[in-house]
Amino acid sequence: MVFGGLQKNSFIDYPGKISCVLFTSGCNFDCPYCHNPELVNGCAKYSPFSTENGVYDFLDSRKAFLDGVVISGGEPTLQKDLVSICEKVKNMGYPVKLDTNGSRPLVIKQLLDNGLVDYIAMDIKTDPFNYSPLIKKDFKPDSIISSIRIIMESDSAYEFKTTCIKPIVNKHVIESISHRIKGAMLYALQQFQNTDVLHPEFFQENEEPYDHDELLHFKSIAEPWVKKCIVR
Repeated sequence: MVFGGLQKNSFIDYPGKISCVLFTSGCNFDCPYCHNPELVNGCAKYSPFSTENGVYDFLDSRKAFLDGVVISGGEPTLQKDLVSICEKVKNMGYPVKLDTNGSRPLVIKQLLDNGLVDYIAMDIKTDPFNYSPLIKKDFKPDSIISSIRIIMESDSAYEFKTTCIKPIVNKHVIESISHRIKGAMLYALQQFQNTDVLHPEFFQENEEPYDHDELLHFKSIAEPWVKKCIVR
């Protein structure tokens, strides 16, 4: 595998751990607010850490400083080598966190069933029935719904998260998602930052981002349905 990038240190990407973040290239969604546009189409920033061996050498050298490894993207579950990557990272003694859009539930199940992921964070972009056309044209909700179920039935730590973007997300969407993930460990509502996005033209035609008070209102809608809800 050729990685799209490496963030050497992060204090926020893996809850409770100092981690590095490995970015995979390529994504099957077209979210207008994506903050990694260079990765969506499979473009990698080549460096000594782009190859698997370079990544393993880095991880081996950082065992005294890092508590975990985050695999993000792009969309990691599109990578045919993901299972072997997770196995190797786990064998080096690192816990693994996976960031995913939930579009490939069978890959998620394989990773969870084999104990290759210790923490999984799934983006729920909007109501699963509303993904088409803004997230992906002609997209059916089945894979998102299946991934939610698989994750909630697993023994791994997990979270669901939604970036709150007008008009993709509103109070009715938050209510629908909250019902669907009833009893979830953690639901994070994320503030949108309009910088370096995939489709900046989308935001020239739409309203101003939600402010913090509006996100707190969304939080009040979600809180009765999940064990914990936070605003980021």
